[in-house]
Amino acid sequence: MKKRKKRVSSHPVSSIQNHFPKFTITTLGCKVNQSESDAMAHQLKNSGWHPVHPKEKADLCIINTCTVTQKASMQSRQAVRKAIRSNPGACIIVTGCYAQTEPDEIDKINGIHHIIGHGDKSKIPDIILSEEEAPYPRLIRQNILSEHNFEQTPAPVSGNRTRPFLKIQDGCDSFCTYCIVPYARGRSRSMPIENVLENIKQLKQAGYHEVVLTGVHLGAYGLDFSPKTGLTELLHRIGDTHPMGRVRLSSIEPHELTDDIIQLVAKADIFCHHFHLPLQSGDDLILKKMHRPYTRSLFKNQIIKINELLPDAAIGVDTLIGFPGETEKAFENTYSLIAELPVTYLHVFPFSARKGTPASKYPQPVDSKTIKARCKKMRSLGQVKRKDFYKKFTGKPVEILIEDKRDKFTGLLKGITSNYMPVHVNGDDNLKNTLVQVRIEKVKSDKKVLGAFY
Repeated sequence: MKKRKKRVSSHPVSSIQNHFPKFTITTLGCKVNQSESDAMAHQLKNSGWHPVHPKEKADLCIINTCTVTQKASMQSRQAVRKAIRSNPGACIIVTGCYAQTEPDEIDKINGIHHIIGHGDKSKIPDIILSEEEAPYPRLIRQNILSEHNFEQTPAPVSGNRTRPFLKIQDGCDSFCTYCIVPYARGRSRSMPIENVLENIKQLKQAGYHEVVLTGVHLGAYGLDFSPKTGLTELLHRIGDTHPMGRVRLSSIEPHELTDDIIQLVAKADIFCHHFHLPLQSGDDLILKKMHRPYTRSLFKNQIIKINELLPDAAIGVDTLIGFPGETEKAFENTYSLIAELPVTYLHVFPFSARKGTPASKYPQPVDSKTIKARCKKMRSLGQVKRKDFYKKFTGKPVEILIEDKRDKFTGLLKGITSNYMPVHVNGDDNLKNTLVQVRIEKVKSDKKVLGAFY
C-alpha cells in the first residue's frame, strides 16, 4: 500500500507573530524574475518584514522559480528543499514559472505552505497573513493565458542592486516550438509609458545611476496598447526626458532591433552601448523549425549595423545547441556565423525538451554527449570573443559605475562600463554607487580587467 504523503498542518504565521519577522527570497532564472523578486522584497519591507542573508534563519522563505530548462526545474526543486531544511518552522512559499506550469511536481515536496502562480505574486504579503488553516500547501494559481493586464509592481527603490532591473513588459506571443515561457508567463502585456518614466524617476531619486529595462519579450513592448505603440517611442521619450544617468536594454529579438533603436542608442548618451540578441541557431532550417521569425542573413546584417554605428558596443548573443535535427553541418553554421562576427560574449544553452511544447516530440533528437561537446566548443569561442573585446580597450579611458560589493577574491572595487565590461580598481568604499573615470591597464589571462584612476 502506497504511503500517504505527510502534509504541513500548522498555520505558518502563528510561529512568527511574537518576534521580529525575517524573510529571504531565492531567485532563479532571468532578469524579469529578479526584478519581480526585488518588487516582492520592497512590498514585504513595507509590510514590516526584514530581509536577512540567505545563510541566516528566516521566518519566511520565498523561492522564485524558473523552468526554462529541465536543469532549471531541478535547481528550483533543490532550492525549495534547501530552504525547508535550513529554516525549520518557516513559512515556505514557492512561486515563479515552475510554480505556474508544474505545481503538481512542487506539491510532491514536503514542507511547503503556498504554491503561488504569477498572477498572485504581488499578493504574497496578504496571503501569508491570511487566517486560513490547513491543509497546506495551498495552491493559488490562475490561467495566465487569459491575463491581459500588465501587473503594476513598485520600482525596486530599496533593493540591494547597484543597477536595478525594471520590468516594463511581461509575457510572449511568439510560441517558439521549444519554449515553455508563454505557457508560464502568458500573453505579451506592457507597462504604460508614463508609468515607465515615473518608475525610472523614482529610482533616480532613490540614488541609482543606472536602470536595466527588462521584459520577457522586450521588443513587443507597447504592441498590446490601443492604439499600438512600440519600444522605439518609449526610448525616444526616455531620451527626451533623460530621467536617469544610464539606461540599459536587456535582450531584444534580432528582427525587432530596428535601425531607429540602434541610431538612437548611438546618438543619446543616456543609453548604454550594449545589446543582447537571442540568435539561438545560425542555420536557417533549424530557425524555421524553432519558429524563429528571422534568418541567418538578417542576424548578420544587424550585428554589422551595430558595429558600424557603435564600434565600442558590447554585443551579447544567446545560442541554443542540440535542437532536434541539428546536424553537424547545422551546428557549424551557427559556430561559423558567430566566429566571423564582432560578437562580445555568448550565453550557450543546451536544448532541453519541455513537456507541452511542440519540439519535445520532434524526431531526430541529438544525443546528450554530442550536445555537451558542441556546447563546450561554443563556450570556448565565447571566451575568446570576450577576451579579444576587452583587450581592445587597453590603455583607454572609460566610465564605470562602481558596485556596492567588492570582488570577493581580490577585495578590489568592481565597476561596469556602459558597454558591459567589468573593471576592477583599487579604491575606497566611498566610491561605491558612483560613476567614475578610469583607464584600462590590463586584461589578465582569466579575463579580469584591471583599471586605474588617473
